Amino acid sequence: DVSGHGLPAALLMASVRAGLRQRAALGGDLATIVTDVNRQFSRDAEISGNFMTLFCLSIDRSGGRLAWVRAGHDPALLYDPHEDRFETLKGEGMALGVDAEGGYTAATQDGLRDGQVILLGTDGIWEARRTTGEMLGKGPVRELLREQAHRSAADIVTALTEHVQTFIGPGRPEDDLTVVVVKVVAS
Repeated sequence: DVSGHGLPAALLMASVRAGLRQRAALGGDLATIVTDVNRQFSRDAEISGNFMTLFCLSIDRSGGRLAWVRAGHDPALLYDPHEDRFETLKGEGMALGVDAEGGYTAATQDGLRDGQVILLGTDGIWEARRTTGEMLGKGPVRELLREQAHRSAADIVTALTEHVQTFIGPGRPEDDLTVVVVKVVAS
């Protein structure tokens, strides 16, 4: 999620995405990859004044393991429908572009299994507002995830975006709405 709006923000996001993909292709652990990308992005951020939050997630289905680095972005949400339990994938780390010398730490979790759902999103989802000022919040997002967990990832994304639009009413959301849903399937 890049600070700012429009074409300049989109270009910054695209350049970080390209840098992240290029750096990841060289190998290494997630923390080192994100630290290296931050160092490069910080050069551009010094000039523009922009920054970017990031949640970088690696999924090892065969080993049942998640690894992630959180760079100022909202934590991801993991829902296990077998146990009807939510977990917040937290972690330390400031937004990219704030400190070129800043380092990042990876977090891990074992026990990934078939049917679990991972949701990553920008704050425009839970901070969506009605014209009265009422904010959607994370509670309704969790409830929707619980209700839709049996469906495909694409169907969950559709249900969530429709829910947000219904909540805010006619018109456009004030902030961008970006969501990624991963539905874990047996390897």
